[in-house]
Amino acid sequence: MKKKVIAALMIISLMGGSLMGCGNKEISNDYVKITQYKGLEVDKVEVTEVTDEDVESNIQSTLESYSTAEEVTDRAVENGDTVTIDYTGKVDGEEFENGSGTDYPLVIGSGSFINGFEEAIIGHEKGETFDIDVTFPEDYNSEELAGKAAVFTIVLHKIEKSIVPELNDEFVASVSEESTTVDEYKKEVKKTLQENNEKTAKETLENSVREALMNNTEVTKYPDDKVSESIASMRTQYEQMAGYYGVEWEEFLTAYMGMTEEDFDEQLNETAKTSVKGQLALELIAEKEKLEPSEKEYQEKYEQYAADYGYESVDALIEAATEETLKEIALQEIVLGWLVDNCKEVEPSKDDAATEDTGTSADEGAATEE
Repeated sequence: MKKKVIAALMIISLMGGSLMGCGNKEISNDYVKITQYKGLEVDKVEVTEVTDEDVESNIQSTLESYSTAEEVTDRAVENGDTVTIDYTGKVDGEEFENGSGTDYPLVIGSGSFINGFEEAIIGHEKGETFDIDVTFPEDYNSEELAGKAAVFTIVLHKIEKSIVPELNDEFVASVSEESTTVDEYKKEVKKTLQENNEKTAKETLENSVREALMNNTEVTKYPDDKVSESIASMRTQYEQMAGYYGVEWEEFLTAYMGMTEEDFDEQLNETAKTSVKGQLALELIAEKEKLEPSEKEYQEKYEQYAADYGYESVDALIEAATEETLKEIALQEIVLGWLVDNCKEVEPSKDDAATEDTGTSADEGAATEE
């Protein structure tokens, strides 16, 4: 798990993301030219205040995460129950691909199945076998099934209801290391949520500053082997992911990444160039603004990383990530912090705000969502 965490940290630092710009001082070296970097103009970020409703919702989610299942034998299925079913779907009397399942656990009301499927199970009892009629939506993700009427034969094996624990001092003591009463726990949750909101706002601002810097940075040439080193590093991370999933590399690319090896290599090359571009820009700013940390400051950063990612010591962290990589991460973090401190936050334009509230709809699966 620790290796996964540090791998993710390395990928984030390498990829650089998007880095923004504004300012009035052009700087350059043999590799990059930055037209602006001081006083980067970015959209103002507000920290969302935590409401009592937010606290109650979070606590309810926590309670539900500790719920237990109790089998029901004296009534029919109700909304919110979890049922275990076999199902077989047919269109025009013929079974279709991905339309059957065995011992499938389904929460009634979850919306996991196409419209009408879950509702039709309500009212039936354990041990019943019955048919339900449903119609696939016109925009269904399979052309063969879109708009078609289907019959599913259901075998209902089990009905369970969820038992949610009561919010009381006993429950609080079991889930919190700080609180012993419900009132204390609510204050703890509110504090945690507020800290999360502040962290989110900070990350949003950092991402905006990154994007601005990149928009004002031009690579004149890449250092020898820098891009190939970045490609090799990131490819190693993805190969390790394939190992975590227990699949061959080719299967990982097609099944988990949805691309061919050629597509992957092309995308990795572009990502590596973006990564190196960001790294070169931040290193140049560090040099011009004399932001290079002292050895003591580097050590403090390493200690922070070790604590944040669960390593027993800095030596253990260095063994997993190498000191060179950690030094690059620390330097980039310090420079980014300096850029944020020296940026100019402005109110977002009305046009930008109007484009934020766009929605998407999830595809529904053959019986389940895929």
